[in-house]
Amino acid sequence: MRIGFIVNDVKTEEATYTTVRLACEAINLGHDVWVMGVGDVAYDPDERVHARAYSVPKRKYKTSETFLQQLQGKNAIRERITVDDLDILMLRNVPSDDIITRPWAATVAVEFGRVAMRHGVIVVNDPNGLAKASSKMYFELFPEAVRPRTLITRDHNEIKEFAKEEGGNIVLKPLQGSGGANVFLVRPDDVPNINQMIDAVSRDGFVIAQQYLPAASEGDMRLFVMNGRPLCVKGKYCAFRRIRNGGDMRSNIHAGGTLAEAEVTNEALHVAEIVRPKLVQDGMFLVGLDVVGDKLMEINVFSPGGLGNAQKFTKINFTRYVIEALERKAAYMQFYGRNFDNVDLCTL
Repeated sequence: MRIGFIVNDVKTEEATYTTVRLACEAINLGHDVWVMGVGDVAYDPDERVHARAYSVPKRKYKTSETFLQQLQGKNAIRERITVDDLDILMLRNVPSDDIITRPWAATVAVEFGRVAMRHGVIVVNDPNGLAKASSKMYFELFPEAVRPRTLITRDHNEIKEFAKEEGGNIVLKPLQGSGGANVFLVRPDDVPNINQMIDAVSRDGFVIAQQYLPAASEGDMRLFVMNGRPLCVKGKYCAFRRIRNGGDMRSNIHAGGTLAEAEVTNEALHVAEIVRPKLVQDGMFLVGLDVVGDKLMEINVFSPGGLGNAQKFTKINFTRYVIEALERKAAYMQFYGRNFDNVDLCTL
């Protein structure tokens, strides 16, 4: 199988990233692996997508650290490849990481992935589905039963009124962004100073004002969904908990949160079942659900991370099962040709 990964920038990838783990596992399984940044792709006069891509010598890599050292080092294989000749293209960039400093880069992977798709490459997650999910507004398209009550606006007075309706307990965060940046928990005592918080969040666009879930004080759970269903191997779910650090309401790991083993409850599985039809409809192959009790905090469809964290607690190498799922999709193409839409192949 020939598989490519589009990331923000090959040079900024880290060994703990899920994309690096997936690429390492794919090469260990004997596949041809190419990694490229969003700035490395091109559309040529031959009407095909090409890329200045990176690979590594074929051998077994014991760790993702040694794999990445080769990929970013002087022994890396650098070629201008034809992306249209790949069997699988995984779009693993995070648009929100580029939206401020490199706005041109935010939509590149989706746009070029859509072109490659028409020549027979299986592109996951589906580019058209990802285009719908270009901001956190996508979250509001899921059933209200699994979402906190939400207001999205730039109007200060509307946000203040919403805070009043919620008893002064709300969460403020930007419509665009990730990693817990500019996320505020507003308590009743904070309402008189809420303008400063709104100003900080609205600098980058619209503000999400969201109902505060008391259970979030204990952190949240990242549950991976693959092919529309919770990823479960040998009776163990691909999931982990993120616990807040002290008074910081953010449980994101790079925002100071800590990891813990997850207990995947029937409530969480019910949430996953409710969102499954839309994830399948939109061609979302690999998704990270951030669950608090019986509610979703976020749905991560762009480069969901944490497979290594789940492996830490379950001792299951989930990356292997993700690559094997992609192998099956490539095999379907050999039997059926391009008789399925990409969106269907993404979740078969």
